[in-house]
Amino acid sequence: MNNSPFAYMRPNILGLSPYSTARDEFSGGDIDTFVDANESPYPTGLNRYPDPRHKELKGRIGRLMGVEPDRIFIGGAGSDEAIDLIYRIFCVPGRDNVIAMSPTYGVYAVSAAINDIEYREVPPGPDYRFPTDEILAATDRHTKVIWICSPNNPTGLAVPPEDIERVASAFDGIVAVDEAYVDFSPYGSVIPLLAKYRNLIVLRTFSKARGMAGLRIGMAFADPDVAKVMANVKYPYNINGPTQKELLRRLDDDISTQVAEIISERDRLTICIAGYPFVEKVFHSDANFLLVRVKDADSLYGYLVEQGILVRNRNRIPHCQNTLRITIGTPAENNRIIRALDAYRDGLRPSWKREEGRRARLERITSETKIAVYLDLDGESDESHIDTGLKFFDHMLSQLPHHGGFRLDLTCQGDLGVDEHHTIEDVAITLGEALLSALGDKRGIERYGFVLPMDESRAMALIDLGGRTDFRWDVGFTREMVGDTPTEMYPHFFSSLASAMRANLHITARGENNHHLIEGVFKAVARALRMAVRREKFAYSLPSSKGIL
Repeated sequence: MNNSPFAYMRPNILGLSPYSTARDEFSGGDIDTFVDANESPYPTGLNRYPDPRHKELKGRIGRLMGVEPDRIFIGGAGSDEAIDLIYRIFCVPGRDNVIAMSPTYGVYAVSAAINDIEYREVPPGPDYRFPTDEILAATDRHTKVIWICSPNNPTGLAVPPEDIERVASAFDGIVAVDEAYVDFSPYGSVIPLLAKYRNLIVLRTFSKARGMAGLRIGMAFADPDVAKVMANVKYPYNINGPTQKELLRRLDDDISTQVAEIISERDRLTICIAGYPFVEKVFHSDANFLLVRVKDADSLYGYLVEQGILVRNRNRIPHCQNTLRITIGTPAENNRIIRALDAYRDGLRPSWKREEGRRARLERITSETKIAVYLDLDGESDESHIDTGLKFFDHMLSQLPHHGGFRLDLTCQGDLGVDEHHTIEDVAITLGEALLSALGDKRGIERYGFVLPMDESRAMALIDLGGRTDFRWDVGFTREMVGDTPTEMYPHFFSSLASAMRANLHITARGENNHHLIEGVFKAVARALRMAVRREKFAYSLPSSKGIL
């Protein structure tokens, strides 16, 4: 193996004079007048070009990953820009070839075709194991890149690090390891091997475990000389300014809880799905998805679509006949998949489609909280999922969909290290806005809701969705805390909820047990909401003498 990555690069790339932006040509000094880049001088928040070299991002990512910034390349379109750059830097069109196991991530083949590079596929080993010997045997003097997707997409199996190291040491060319799903793998990253193998490039993405697919940011970790050339070949300003800012804001998010839940749900779903008579095999996965071989993939795929569940049909790609790829969702989403498969097993064809959708999907981001809400007023309550970081508050919030008869998915990441105030307040505001949005023009709804005393708490809630906002609270607590939540926050929560959803809400409750007292309040509000949002079929009038709500 040649020790220098320059030996693998195309001659025209080695001789390239990269485009230099106005900001590349200056360093040092305090500048307050920018007249170098032909930008608009009028501030819009977007009138200045972003950092073309991503210095702050590389510094933060380097600290997060334990990698020197000069080994980092940041690209757009997830990892796809880095994939294309590897072809353009190392492969001569019409002459060179690359090798990958089949099946694997389809962009490798598409990018090869675009760049006029021969793409050689090697069949997998048993149960989709990586065929190390066969891959190395398929190389010749024009093989420039070996692609290794670990864990592999769509099969889910990770490649043991010793196999990757064996390829890197034996192959005289570039070994590109795509670690898009490595956060779910027991092996961990091979980034530490970069110090030993200069021909190794490791691709990572923020699209999977970190939940930022919408930002389309990917990374390549490599020898400093390779990372520098990739930065020279990329187009200027490939990552826009707002995306860089948003990524910097989210980099310190703790994803360990979500990753652990996905792995746990993956194991649960593996066991559940394997038991169906129409399932032939659930392949071992080290990723956030399962590849499942069934008796008739097209039939099952069509059925799931009818139920409003979209999986990936892999039936027509090589070595994946009659397989479906199922991404691991929330526990509620996975339960829905299981119920649908139960019905398929029993020969039932329940209809998922509803007469009309009363749904809302909102995201609220402040300096203290990040909240995502999905609300379906006509959905199934047992599909709900709630996580605010406050366990008792979650328990109370879960009473709303359970007794209100709707679906609610709600997650919140808040500054609980300070106190609970912002989390509870912002959840109330976002949930209220979601309820208001899902109700739409309110045609056909009952408008009013009320309940009689229930349970030992004797809680009562009165609600009017007519649009006028008022709030009354008559509840007496005897403790400052119940579980992990201050009782003083509950009137603030319901006041904020009423204001955000533009409702008139009156709450009264008495009782001796504070836990039962506040639980009764949430159940009462949920029952009142259930009555108020109920809509008579084919009733399209507004429940108002004034004709407006």
